Amino acid sequence: MSALRDAVSGSGLVKVLSVVGARPQFVKAAPVSRALRRDHTEILVHTGQHYDDAMSAAFFRDLQIPEPDINLEVGSGSHAGMTANILRSLEPVILDHEPDGVLIYGDTNSTLAAAVVTCKIAYPGGDRPWLVHVEAGLRSGNPRMPEERNRIVADHLSDVLLAPTAAAMRHLEREGLGQRATLVGDVMVDSHAWASQRAPDHLPVAARGLDQYILLTMHRAENVDDPDRFRPILEGLAIDLPVIFPVHPRTRVVLEKNLHGLPANVVAIDPVGYLEMVALEAGAYAIATDSGGVQKEAYLAGVPCITLRSETEWVETTEAGWNRVVDADPRAVTRALADPTFMDRAKPRPALYGDGHAAARIVTALEAMPERSRASVTA
Repeated sequence: MSALRDAVSGSGLVKVLSVVGARPQFVKAAPVSRALRRDHTEILVHTGQHYDDAMSAAFFRDLQIPEPDINLEVGSGSHAGMTANILRSLEPVILDHEPDGVLIYGDTNSTLAAAVVTCKIAYPGGDRPWLVHVEAGLRSGNPRMPEERNRIVADHLSDVLLAPTAAAMRHLEREGLGQRATLVGDVMVDSHAWASQRAPDHLPVAARGLDQYILLTMHRAENVDDPDRFRPILEGLAIDLPVIFPVHPRTRVVLEKNLHGLPANVVAIDPVGYLEMVALEAGAYAIATDSGGVQKEAYLAGVPCITLRSETEWVETTEAGWNRVVDADPRAVTRALADPTFMDRAKPRPALYGDGHAAARIVTALEAMPERSRASVTA
C-alpha cells in the first residue's frame, strides 16, 4: 500500500478518485475538488495528456487547487497510443487506492480510458468502484469527432450521469440512459464566476490598450491538421481588427510545418493560463474558436462567438443568438462582425447552464452513491 493510500485510507465519508488530463477538465474539476475536499477524500489523478506548463501546471496555480496527487505522464501521441498508455497506467493506481468511485469529466482520451478501466476493474472479493461522468449527454451529431465517440462510450459505461443541460438530459433519455441521469447544471459556470472576480488584473500584454480585438483559439485536428481547411480560416481572419491568437502547442507545430505566416493583423502569443484566458474573453469584441469550452465561456462573458466548426454541442448558444457556426467559410467572420443583430450585446442572455452551484449538486450526488463494497461486478 502506497504512502498516499495510507494517508487517505479511512478519512472522509466518500473516497473519490478524480481523473483529469486536459485544461478544460482542470477548469471543470476545480470547483468540484474544492467542494469535495471539505468533507471527503479526493485523489486527483492527472493523466499528463496536456503536459507543458501553460497547458497544465499554470492552470492548477490559477485555479488555486492542489497539484495532482498522481501524474501518469502519458504525454502526446496517437489517439490509440495515448488511450492505451492511460489504460495501462491507471489500472494499478485504482487497484492500489481502492476508491469508492471514480469521477470523470468531459470527452477526452483521458475520459475514455478512465471509463474503460473503471468499468472492468475488480477489487479483491469482486467489488468494484462506481463510475460517475460529469458533463454527460453532450452530442454534436458528428460521429467523425473523436470527442463524440469518447463521450458516448463514457456515458454508456457510467453508473451515474451528471448532465449540464436539459438538452443533454434529452440525449441520454433518447439513448435509454435516462434512469442513470441527473441534471446538475454546468460546473463551468461555477468556475467562470470564480475566475471572473480574479481575472481583470491578468489581461495579457498583447491585448492591453486595444479598444477592440478578436480572440482566436484553434486546436481541433479536423481544422489544424488539414492545411486546405486551416489556410482559408486564417485568410478569413485578415480583417481590420487585431486578432489575438494564443497558440496551442499542437497548432504551433502545424503552423511551422505546413503554413507560411499569419495575416498581419493576427498576433500569435504563447498559451495562456485560465485567468488570462477569462480576461481575454471578457475584453474581446468577438471570439472565434473551435473549442467547446470557449464557446460556453464566451456566452457566460456575454461576448458574441463565431464557431469555426460544422457543428456544436452547445446548441443552446446558437439558439439564443450568441453563437454562429460557420465551418471553414473564409468570409464568415467578416459577415458575422457586420451583422448588428448578432453583435448586439443587449439581446437576452438567459441562464442556460445553471445557477453556479453545480459543484455542490455533484458532491451531493456522490454522497448518495453506495459504498463500492455494495457495487459488485456483474459480468
